[in-house]
Amino acid sequence: MTEALPKLREEFRMQNKSVFILGASGETGQVLLKEILDQRLFSKVTLIGRRTLPFQDEAYKNVNQEVVDFEKLDDYVSAFQGHDVGFCCLGTTRKKAGAEGFVRVDRDYVLKSAELAKAGGCTHFNLLSSKGADKSSSFLYLQVKGEVEARVEELKFDRYSIFRPGVLLCDRQESRPSEWLVRKIFGSLPESWASAHSVPVVTVVRAMLNNAVRPQVPEKTELLDNKAIYALGKADDALRP
Repeated sequence: MTEALPKLREEFRMQNKSVFILGASGETGQVLLKEILDQRLFSKVTLIGRRTLPFQDEAYKNVNQEVVDFEKLDDYVSAFQGHDVGFCCLGTTRKKAGAEGFVRVDRDYVLKSAELAKAGGCTHFNLLSSKGADKSSSFLYLQVKGEVEARVEELKFDRYSIFRPGVLLCDRQESRPSEWLVRKIFGSLPESWASAHSVPVVTVVRAMLNNAVRPQVPEKTELLDNKAIYALGKADDALRP
């Protein structure tokens, strides 16, 4: 994979594909946007979100931004039209939004966005989910993640990639003491053990993009667990200075 990546990326660039990102204001979305721009994989990059994000760096000057009301997505059909690839990093927490708000964001907003993206011509939909996602789970978080995975699959995208990372190792803008402690613990563990249960956000992002440039497998739906994400995201480490 490492040796093939430069060629795969170049072949992908020549296709002049367009991409949208949902959730670009979050930790994963921010890193994903930066990596997409650094790799120059797409001819057009669009952010779909509830507010315009301020960018000072010249590298972001050609990024398009579509501001939508997620409670009235049917009024913003045009924002989802004309994209070949979509990345969904939308998400909140039960603590922040309450149980009802969490379900609305992580299930309803995601599913409606996927429906509009499919109708708008998107052929490859990428969903950031979670390790342990299971629509039959007794835990609300994992149940919702599993349910939205299944319901998006019913839309029958030409290609549907689900990413189930473990604990995301990053520095969040908002303070979550329990997550900070978990990240510290996982960050100090041997890589062989930590890679089975945690993964740096930048590794998740690179796995998403490395997967996107790979030829599609026969199955329309592909599920990447934490181990697969870790391996794919680290595939081109030897190519980086």
